[in-house]
Amino acid sequence: MNSTLAALDWWIIATYFALILGVAWRVSTRQKDTSNDYFLAGRNLSWLIVGASIFASNIGSEHLVGLAGSGATDGVAMAHYELHAWCLLVLGWVMAPFYMRSQVFTMPEFLEKRFSATARWVLSLISLVAYVLTKVAVGIFAGGIVFGVLLPDLHIFGLDSFWIGSILVIVLTGVYTISGGLRAVAYTEAIQTVILILGSLLVTFYGLDALGGWSELRSVLGSDMFNLWKPLIPEGVDGTWAPVATETRMAWYFNSNYPWLGMLFCAPIIGLWYWCTDQYIVQRLLGSANLKEARRGTIAAAFLKLLPVFIFIIPGMICFALATTGRVEMISSALMDSSGNLVNENAQQAFPLLVAAVLPPGIRGIVVAGLLAALMSSLAGVFNASSTLFTMDFYSKMRPHASQAQLVKIGRMATLAMVLIGLLWIPVIQGGRGLYDYLQSVQGYLAPPIFTVFFFGIFNKRLNAQGCLAALTVGFLMGLFRLAVDTPVALMEGFSYTEGSFFWIINNIFFQYYSLLIFLVSAFTMIAVSYATAEPSYEQIRGLTFATLSNEEKAVDRATRSVGDIMMSGVVLVLIVIAYLYFTG
Repeated sequence: MNSTLAALDWWIIATYFALILGVAWRVSTRQKDTSNDYFLAGRNLSWLIVGASIFASNIGSEHLVGLAGSGATDGVAMAHYELHAWCLLVLGWVMAPFYMRSQVFTMPEFLEKRFSATARWVLSLISLVAYVLTKVAVGIFAGGIVFGVLLPDLHIFGLDSFWIGSILVIVLTGVYTISGGLRAVAYTEAIQTVILILGSLLVTFYGLDALGGWSELRSVLGSDMFNLWKPLIPEGVDGTWAPVATETRMAWYFNSNYPWLGMLFCAPIIGLWYWCTDQYIVQRLLGSANLKEARRGTIAAAFLKLLPVFIFIIPGMICFALATTGRVEMISSALMDSSGNLVNENAQQAFPLLVAAVLPPGIRGIVVAGLLAALMSSLAGVFNASSTLFTMDFYSKMRPHASQAQLVKIGRMATLAMVLIGLLWIPVIQGGRGLYDYLQSVQGYLAPPIFTVFFFGIFNKRLNAQGCLAALTVGFLMGLFRLAVDTPVALMEGFSYTEGSFFWIINNIFFQYYSLLIFLVSAFTMIAVSYATAEPSYEQIRGLTFATLSNEEKAVDRATRSVGDIMMSGVVLVLIVIAYLYFTG
């Protein structure tokens, strides 16, 4: 069997798996059969575990495969999403007090308290579907890509390395997630964070060493690859508007190279939705011991969130530079065509290729363990979040008298179901391309109405259940319509809409612009419907909006603030500004 891994690498990987499964087993033996303990770790997590768990949940397969791939194709353009560390500060300082005070298990449950039970049901259903389409699919695909590069000739029972890698990642992750719940997920993610950061930093270091240093990287790639702000109109296109819709004349409208307009106005909407309202992330905060620990956990996660630019995007750029210069034949042959041009479809192999080509034995084993850590932590997070949503938002409603032990049992069964769905999903996504683009576009269609109802809901007490439901319905329908239009083009080879037709225009609008349109329509709908109908009762929304906080609740919130937390939050913001200044050409 052809393998890029030496015996020492395999020993390190085996040690990693033993450590992870051992910690998960130890945690599971101390767990009580209560919903509070299984789904929220007994609400007793410290800020360090919360911060590391949030980071590890976020840094998953889309970063290892997709983000590094985008670094190879577009440079630092996608760093905008990683520099959204400030969204975590919004979670800690703005949203966390409402979540912790309400003692909810899920984000849809908070929406029920603020608006209605129907809103909870709608959000839960959409979230579960979205997790299968995005996080589960992406995690499985990335696992297959990593194994395909590192063990290209591995075949067992007729399965190639893609299938074997996907199955292995899903099953092993499912084992400790089912057994230990959020506590096992959080503690193993804390360990995985250390391995992930160490391994990725080693990839950056050895990659730069193979290329000849940072100055050589800038020299080979040029300034445009280091510029965060991409032009509205692609180079070489005049962008002249005309009634006849052609890709040349409407290039400013269809530019898919992440132009600055979309990054400035749309990306923050997706960021705030993801970091502040998505069950997948916020569930770790809900497991905090108290508000102070929750807030400090988000500040710690914000610091860690600044790293992906340097440990994923930059390695992708290094890989592209090594390929274009021909310094590493293995990388050049994998990424470049016969004419010396980058094959975009192969760019998602950038990170594992760099691992296989430039790292020495032993170091390679640490980094592969880090790769597996990211893949497993990402899937563990979505398995746990999905089981919580199903159990607490659906099953507990249908069986209101179910015992705590029954809820935990159903949670484990729901996790197992997600594992099986993941296995069945492998053939669907095996031929997938453009991983990070796919993920961001789907999130861009689903995020705006959720962002709208959560943030508008706590800032404006006049908005009611009718407005919330209308915004969710209209926003989701717009997102599903775009997905329905895009799907035939993506799946059916040779299929395309007639140029200039309505469906062609919808399909070609850059996803960030369409996402921004969904947000504007959702916001208008929520406000218009709310003010056209009766205002909510004060008793229903007491303590759930800024305007309805009691003096006692405000005092409790102020008591959790400290000068140190404020200063650390300020440091995060300063570092973000420095990064933006450096990567602005």
